[in-house]
Amino acid sequence: MSDQEDILSTAASWLAHGETVALATVVETWGSSPRPAGSQLAVTASGRMAGSVSGGCIEGAVADAARQTMESGKPQLLDFGISDERAWEVGLACGGKLKVFVERLDGKR
Repeated sequence: MSDQEDILSTAASWLAHGETVALATVVETWGSSPRPAGSQLAVTASGRMAGSVSGGCIEGAVADAARQTMESGKPQLLDFGISDERAWEVGLACGGKLKVFVERLDGKR
């Protein structure tokens, strides 16, 4: 099972147990990025997390956006960019940019 399948299985399990879940997916990268496009992070309203989209401060910002998306139901496209000078502070090793799509998951089929 791939990492993405494992994260999706975990999110599906959380949904089946009544959790509210959001899924964040890296949809684009440019320059240095700790995680490639397709990387995912699942977040529940109760604070559980599985996977990773970046690390550092970006991961926290994505988790906060996921909580907002769970409350509102509105998906978000987050855009992160950083200069080489500030890169280490926020968890991007050598600068770079990434876009992360955040959506609320629905357990209905």
